[in-house]
Amino acid sequence: MSAPGGRGRAEPAAEPAEMPATEKDLAEDAPWKRIQQNTFTRWCNEHLKCVQKRVGNLQTDLGDGLRLIALLEVLSQKQMGRKYNARPTFRQMQLENVSVALEFLERENIKLVSI
Repeated sequence: MSAPGGRGRAEPAAEPAEMPATEKDLAEDAPWKRIQQNTFTRWCNEHLKCVQKRVGNLQTDLGDGLRLIALLEVLSQKQMGRKYNARPTFRQMQLENVSVALEFLERENIKLVSI
């Protein structure tokens, strides 16, 4: 027996059609993700050009903390207030730089949400 109006049969058929759209939206190369990355990259570069720095790839270029620190200093018009590694050759030095940037945000009472 089927549910009134054939609903019992229609719902399972609709689910597989929805799944690929969800997976497509979550894919690494989803169009909305590329648009957001490009927009944020351009925004960063617009602010970083006054200190002669540039971001090409958000995932790798902010990893050593140097461009992130520069961006925060430009946006806040304040100095970090703490020393950081100007030439971070080791991963530990890069992580320390990112920590300096995050501590600066905390001191400035800037909350990071959903990051």
